Amino acid sequence: MIIVIIGAQWGDEGKGKVVDLLADRFDIVARYQGGHNAGHSVYVGDKAFVLRLLPSGIIHEDATCVLGNGMVIDPIAFFEEVDQISEKGISITPERLKVSSRAHLIMPYHRALDHTSEERLGNEKIGTTLRGIGPAYEDKAGRRGIRVSDALVPELLKLRIERNLEEANRIIVLYGREPLRSDEIFAEISPLVERLRPFVAETSHFLAEAKKQNKKILLEGAQATLLDVDHGTYPYVTSSNPTAGGASVGAGIPPHHITGVLGIVRTYATRVGEGPFPTEMLDAEEDMANLIRQRGNEYGSVTKRPRRCGWFDAVATKYAAELNGFDSVALTKLDVLDALPEIKVCVGYEIDGETIDTFPAVSHDLGKIKPIYETLKGWETDTLGTTKIEDLPENARKYVEFLSNSIGVEIGLISTGPERDQTIILQDSVMESWFKSEKMSYL
Repeated sequence: MIIVIIGAQWGDEGKGKVVDLLADRFDIVARYQGGHNAGHSVYVGDKAFVLRLLPSGIIHEDATCVLGNGMVIDPIAFFEEVDQISEKGISITPERLKVSSRAHLIMPYHRALDHTSEERLGNEKIGTTLRGIGPAYEDKAGRRGIRVSDALVPELLKLRIERNLEEANRIIVLYGREPLRSDEIFAEISPLVERLRPFVAETSHFLAEAKKQNKKILLEGAQATLLDVDHGTYPYVTSSNPTAGGASVGAGIPPHHITGVLGIVRTYATRVGEGPFPTEMLDAEEDMANLIRQRGNEYGSVTKRPRRCGWFDAVATKYAAELNGFDSVALTKLDVLDALPEIKVCVGYEIDGETIDTFPAVSHDLGKIKPIYETLKGWETDTLGTTKIEDLPENARKYVEFLSNSIGVEIGLISTGPERDQTIILQDSVMESWFKSEKMSYL
């Protein structure tokens, strides 16, 4: 069984908890794209783990984790995270963690270029995390990138740094920054690459062998559908493909080997950084946005930036469901809405007086959208920690059913809090058939 887990909105939907919850049913958990701009929060008892590069399955001692070829990896950030998680008692060894030899490295000059790129864009800046992810993917597409396998050869690593820095420094200096030195970068990165060496593997072969042995594999995307470089709100997107198609390429797995796709959907919407956000709560709804932000702790796991908050967008989420082919949906943060007397759901768009029910490609059009809302009654009852669907308030059950009908996909899991056991698995759902286990005492 090979399952892909993908965020259906603009990220921060709660993938970390869901992957952590399901990881003990899988032998392998693999990341297939992105870098350390992802932030997945996992809560286990009184311990909180913030994962940026490592798959959420690393918390489970029996799981083997993979960083796939579609990722870009900053060696400095990688070992900072490994050391932080190890200090919390989690064993991270080359037997438990495999890094693709074909993944690309983020270098110090990529971070410098990320800053200059945002300065160049001015009012049209993307709002990146400035961690060098975009420039690293640019080098990959431009065939200038440094792969892990290249870096393992010191002479080649030094040569590639010198070659790439010559061009990078022209841009860096142009924007008033001090030029970087290739010898200093090599001296910083080379020891980290040597430390990385034992973790390096031919991960696509590793996954192929695991498939032959009928091992269960969970593929974890970072970011989310509406940030996909091809299918998201371009240009306000990430630089890779978090969508289901990207899972096959970024992990090196044949498409027909993928068993199913699980979408992670939050009961409301948020967005970090710049870009169109049709259902954003603005002006008169600012107090509502602040309430949801506080109740949902809507601040970036990595950046700590406050997230923009908005109502559930059924048009955008249905688009994500169609694009990825969701077999089931995990609905998160239901309890955040407990205090609301009324809840809006966007069921259509109006642009220049014309009603549409599809997600437009042009960001300019997205900026002109007037959302068409249906308003549902809230439940104003505490749902935190509820583990059975019949124990939810009637209006909460109606809300879940309305969202499922609006996006055209079953909701098989409902998260009612940050802990593993604060979860509802719906009987007779695709989710239950995938993940039912004696370990899930609360099913």
